[in-house]
Amino acid sequence: MKLYGDVRSGNCYKIQLLLALVNSPYDWVPVDILKGETQTPDFLIKNPSGKIPLLELDDGRYLSESNAIINFLAVGSTYLPSDTFTLAKLQQWQFFEQYSHEPYIAVARFINKYLGLPEARKADYIAKQVGGHKALAVMETQLKKTPFLVSDQCTTADIALFGYTHVAHEGGFDLDQYPSIQRWIKRMQGLPGFVPMVSS
Repeated sequence: MKLYGDVRSGNCYKIQLLLALVNSPYDWVPVDILKGETQTPDFLIKNPSGKIPLLELDDGRYLSESNAIINFLAVGSTYLPSDTFTLAKLQQWQFFEQYSHEPYIAVARFINKYLGLPEARKADYIAKQVGGHKALAVMETQLKKTPFLVSDQCTTADIALFGYTHVAHEGGFDLDQYPSIQRWIKRMQGLPGFVPMVSS
């Protein structure tokens, strides 16, 4: 398999983490979004949406969208439960991540880490803080009850949320006020096979 991505991206890191946890080999293909490398004709043939991460399978098929990719790769492992209700709860958290978490925390981090917090984006950066803290509060409430988001063991719901939560401080979010999230981050980091996000 080939994984096209950016090492600074939480969405790409989710997949790197899942592949490490299930001990699955792959080739990493770096893509620089700031240089427009996702908009080239060659890349757009692979993924018409022009986004990373992108997974290329051995048979030449492609799969995009980070949560779809990690769920696909986790089939047959403990990270993707077979019970239909538990699976639906897992997907509930993944939809939450994409609609209520990522648009605030990941975007604030992008403005700060990728763009260097330019003056023209400061108002947008500040506006993202309210929504981001709301999402973190929802996670904190759940993680007071259970060690992981869906149950007592890690699933792809946790991997999906971990991607940007553990680097939320890079978007201006202070995690000191979320002790349950901090304990959860340590649990995730203690998983057998865990790999950290590459610092850049």
